[in-house]
This record gives sequence, C-alpha cells and structure tokens, in this order.
Amino acid sequence: MPLPTESGNADLGVLLFNLGGPETPADVRPFLFNLFSDPDIIRIKSNMLRRTIAWLIATGRQRKSRELYRQIGGGSPLRKITEAQAAALEERLAAIGYKARAYVGMRCWKPAIDEAVEQIAADGIKRLVALPLFPQFSVTTAGSCRNYFRAIAGKSGLSGRVQIHYVDAWFEEPLYLEAMVDMIREAQNRFSSQTPAGIHLLYSAHSIPERYVREGDPYLEQTQKTVALINERLGSLFPFTLAFQSKVGPVRWLGPPTAAVLARLGQQGVDKVLAVPISFVSDHIETLQEIDILYRDLARKAGIQEFQRARSLNVYPKFIEALARITLAALAGTLSA
Repeated sequence: MPLPTESGNADLGVLLFNLGGPETPADVRPFLFNLFSDPDIIRIKSNMLRRTIAWLIATGRQRKSRELYRQIGGGSPLRKITEAQAAALEERLAAIGYKARAYVGMRCWKPAIDEAVEQIAADGIKRLVALPLFPQFSVTTAGSCRNYFRAIAGKSGLSGRVQIHYVDAWFEEPLYLEAMVDMIREAQNRFSSQTPAGIHLLYSAHSIPERYVREGDPYLEQTQKTVALINERLGSLFPFTLAFQSKVGPVRWLGPPTAAVLARLGQQGVDKVLAVPISFVSDHIETLQEIDILYRDLARKAGIQEFQRARSLNVYPKFIEALARITLAALAGTLSA
C-alpha cells in the first residue's frame, strides 16, 4: 500500500488497545474493580456510586473468577499475546519499509494506557495510530479504550504534539476475514467428517447490554455483518448460529446465550459443532475456559458428539498482515474512524 513518508519513519508509532486480564490470582480482584468502575461499561453518572458497585462486584466475584483462571493456568495470557502481536506488527511494518514502534495499552490492567502514553512521549513519536484489537466497535471495548486514551493524551499534552489517527471498527478488512476463514477451515479438518452441511458453525461473541444497542452502539450490527462476510467466503455452505457469551449481572444482554444454543442444537440432533470466537482475536478467559472447558462440557451433556473451536488469531501471520494494512490505511486517511 503506497504511503509517502520521510525516510526512516522513526517517528511512527502504533498503539494496540485491549482490556487486559489478571496474570495471577492476586490480580483478579483489582482487575475486576478496574473493569466494572469503567464509566463506559457501568453507565452510572455518580463516580462514587459506580466505584462502590464495582467494589461489590469485584468482591463478590473474585473467588469464582480465581477458580476459572486456575483452570487455565492461574492467569490470563492476554498480555503476553498482545505484546507478541505488537512485536510481530513492528517486524511486518519494517519488512515493507516502515520503521515503527508498536505499544501495548490495556484499559483495565497492565501495561496501562497511561504507561504507553508516557513511553510514546519519551520516544518522540510524531505520528500515532491508535488501533483497538476489537474488530467490531462497541463503546464498552474500543470506545472505552479510545475515550480513556484521549483523556490521558489531553492531560499529558501528547495530543498537542502528536498527530493521532484513530481506528474504530475494522471487521471488513479482507485479510482479517481471510484469516478467520483459515481458522475455520483448519478446525473443520479435525472432524470425523468434513462435509460442511454436517458441521454447525456456532459464532460466539462477547455480549453487551441490550440497552447500549438501543442507544446507538453499532456492535450487534457489525457482528452480524462479520458473520455474513465470513459465511460468504466459506461459500455459505455451513449451517450457523450467532450467539453471545460472558453475560454479567441482572440486566438484559444480547442473546441468544451460547449455552442455550448448545442445548437447543443437541435437542435438534446436531452432532458436530464448531465454535468460532467472533469478537476475540486473542486467547484469554473467554476462549480458554468459557469455550474450551465450559461449553465443551455443555456440548457433551447436550449429546453433541464432536465439538471443536476455531483457533484464535493471536500472531497468525495473515492477521498480523491485516493489522499492518489497517495501520497504513489509517495513516493514509483511507480508513475512517
């Protein structure tokens, strides 16, 4: 992708956003507090009331959450994976002639967005692409990271010294879609019979409160479009369902729930299910525990004989190439934020 720049591009940076995850049992409670005190996730105007509710949730859920993380080794691998993605992106950009520095900023854990801002300023970056690792936009994920970064960049003076290019949704990036198809094809080959008509694709996305969608959050529509684009590239040969996981709290969340869909598929006699984590690009608690352990067990109990999961993209080369293309498109002004 052509992009006129000065020789060396030493002033170019890419900031990869994610939410983060606890890396040890001791991290679980403060991580949960950070997550649920986020005003873009818990929409309560009173900061004191929101923080009180976050404390109650974190205190009430910490024991259960620690047990779930214990099942996947004691902590989330998200930091290591995201740092590996940043390193791979730097390498790929360098290979095509763009010397850039990639940073990691986590909204709810470490390394924090605040730390990334400090390092970006210290490195003398002049042009920065703010790139969330969420293909579909939701105010609860990409929006939260962007809003917090803007506040910190404004307070620190970074926004006055650095030309910042913001990326919101990128679910239509062709290489991202091709990478997802590759993961599905790979998982398809693990079934005893690879006939598409006999394998039900269960796209599982992280849920958000229904109210947010009614108030204009584009997440549901973009997730549905992502599924349609992937199915099109698969030749529309697989039966499929879009479901949602990771509901928290008593309010109405997007559905149908993934667990309920598995039960229904079992009742309908479906014996092969391929779970596709559609809103996640990296392995973490939702893929490694919720899908690989909980939903696999629910599938077995529902009578589903074969249950597979499409691998997360992590540092898959085609996905890293997609991130490079998104970065350059943002710099060139051909990707809207």
